[in-house]
Amino acid sequence: MEILDSRLKFILYMIILSFIILITGLYLCQIYHGDEYVSLAYSNRLRLIRYSAPRGEIFDRNGVPLAVNETTFSIMGYPLDLNTDEKLEKLSNILKRHGIPMSVDDLKKTVKQQRLAPYRVMKIVPNLTMAQMADLVADFEFPKELFPMSIWRRTYPAGNIVANILGYVSEISEKELESYTEKGYVGGDLIGKTGIERSYEEILRGTPGQEALEVDARGRKVRVLNSREATKGDDLKLTLDMGAQRLAVSLIKNHKGALIAMDVNTGAIMALASSPVYDNNPLTWGVSGREWVDIINNPDRPMLDRAIAGVYPPASTFKAFMSIAALEENSINELTRYSCHGGLRIGSHFFKCWKHSGHGSLNVTGGLQHSCDVFFYQTGLKTGIDKLVKWGKKFHFGELTGIDLPGERAGLLASPEWKMRRFKTNWVNGDTVNYSIGQGYVLMTPIQIARLYAAIANGGKMVTPHLNQAGYKKPETIGLNSEKLEIVQKGLDYVVSRGTGARAGRFGVSIAGKTGTAQNSQGADHALFAGYAPVDEPKYVAVAVVEAGRSGSGTAAPMVGQLLAHLLTH
Repeated sequence: MEILDSRLKFILYMIILSFIILITGLYLCQIYHGDEYVSLAYSNRLRLIRYSAPRGEIFDRNGVPLAVNETTFSIMGYPLDLNTDEKLEKLSNILKRHGIPMSVDDLKKTVKQQRLAPYRVMKIVPNLTMAQMADLVADFEFPKELFPMSIWRRTYPAGNIVANILGYVSEISEKELESYTEKGYVGGDLIGKTGIERSYEEILRGTPGQEALEVDARGRKVRVLNSREATKGDDLKLTLDMGAQRLAVSLIKNHKGALIAMDVNTGAIMALASSPVYDNNPLTWGVSGREWVDIINNPDRPMLDRAIAGVYPPASTFKAFMSIAALEENSINELTRYSCHGGLRIGSHFFKCWKHSGHGSLNVTGGLQHSCDVFFYQTGLKTGIDKLVKWGKKFHFGELTGIDLPGERAGLLASPEWKMRRFKTNWVNGDTVNYSIGQGYVLMTPIQIARLYAAIANGGKMVTPHLNQAGYKKPETIGLNSEKLEIVQKGLDYVVSRGTGARAGRFGVSIAGKTGTAQNSQGADHALFAGYAPVDEPKYVAVAVVEAGRSGSGTAAPMVGQLLAHLLTH
């Protein structure tokens, strides 16, 4: 009997313990974690649809469209509806059947990149035409959980003519998301990668729209809880003139190099051509990994904007700066003359002039007109490297110009201190001699050369090059002596009217400028020409740098002359 009582007590205790556990569980679920489970249950009924905002469009100075939005379609879905390999494999097979090659791995990557929440809609297949979208949806095997949505696609009507300027947009990468999530970006969003699209991303982007939907157990829409319309980004008007840009691209298309034109008083860019070119449309719409590797491994480097990131010895275009620095430091004047007999001996080294028979006796205007190396060898030695570096800093050599494009390079303004740090050796007279003709330890980008010649043309003001019409900045005054500057301007006038740059002046407008031929260790010499027009009242400056172009007077000068003539006559 006692055994029976013990068993009954044990059973009773177990029943009581079970009730305690049950009551505790009910308390935890219903009260302690009640709000959390209610939220989860509500989340299973909630669907968020995010509408991307149309980007602001980009136009040239005359209203010519450069970057516009076209309507296209994407297949959208929810992570919960694509959470098994079986579902992804089925979808992949359907897509391939309709000519859309997306593998299971591609779909997994897409889902992973965008899976911020199980109830947030994401883009599964982008950039479909109306015909492609209709064909897919009409397939009886197409998953009913997925649905089409009209979106915009970025298109560049001028393609490769302005690709180096505009850049392109593409889906935000996982690495970029780490930096941009706080700014409201999510996986699948488009973002400016290069060029103007990147520089003005915040202005062009716009504000995405959103709808919060209540759905039933099968994901079907019950009602709209709230919504916010997408707001288009702000449009952007550039200083660029498409007529001049097309001409610049056509003039340099058979070479590697850059051809640019700029307003001498404001820094407004009229043309900014870099060659070779690339088409930014496929990069926006999507290229395969192999195609991308082919682009970035192209030895011609078409995506390098040589106008702002190509660094070259300025060669004899640097002689205009040398003249200004020497005149300002009173190491020469308008009457100073040096004799050229084909070269100058310094110690055991003989530095040749490009004209082996020599130029005879020349002053500074004659030195510029005939581009006499010996005149500038002696001018550089008389002035001294320290004073030349001081004036180089006034003109901001070795610094970014501030143009509103990513990827600009600063070039190089060498000095004795720089050489000691870099090579652990002293500066010698031979270094100054090379420096004096724009060779050796001096490198500049085409846009830096343009800025220098704009300052010569406008009376000594350093402008900030810019492409956005709203990007004007007040020029910085260097403080040049006007009479001494006129001597240099006269010499540059002589270069075209009666000297080495005569081919620049054959297009019906008066041009002043300077030729340059830079030594190139990789092959034929680079050809340069920098000039402005008209001579009496300069409006525009233009610079051509032609890699392996051999002759500044024969190759680069006619390009600049034709471009300046176009700007002044159109």
